[in-house]
Amino acid sequence: MAELTLDVARKILDAALAKGVEKKLKPLVITILDARGCVKVTAAQDGTSLMRAEIAHGKAYGALALGMGSRALFQRAQEQAYFVGAVNALAQGRLVPVPGGVLIQDDGGLLGAVGVSGDTSDNDEICAVAGIEAAGLKANAG
Repeated sequence: MAELTLDVARKILDAALAKGVEKKLKPLVITILDARGCVKVTAAQDGTSLMRAEIAHGKAYGALALGMGSRALFQRAQEQAYFVGAVNALAQGRLVPVPGGVLIQDDGGLLGAVGVSGDTSDNDEICAVAGIEAAGLKANAG
């Protein structure tokens, strides 16, 4: 697969949402970006709180921007706070360095990223990974 299609993005979205329902999580927002960082799809479950869409986008965007899942970005922020702070300033504050942003990969390389926000960061990441794997792709959380 050379690029992330809308059909595949929808499969990821549906499976990620289903995982949230299965686990009885708080309402989620899921954003899927292609490898260029362009939004393929965003969906918000009923009852999500304000700013969840921006947070989901920031998790996915940060993963793409630095080429690592946001769990790894979170670890890097703890170890090199000044570096991540500087990169986030360069990115005009668009990075959210906590788990929940997962790279989408296949054998041909990077296809995009999923960002999930609404529950705990760990649960957000579980949903992102479940969505990617349900579409037959590889999830790289960090």
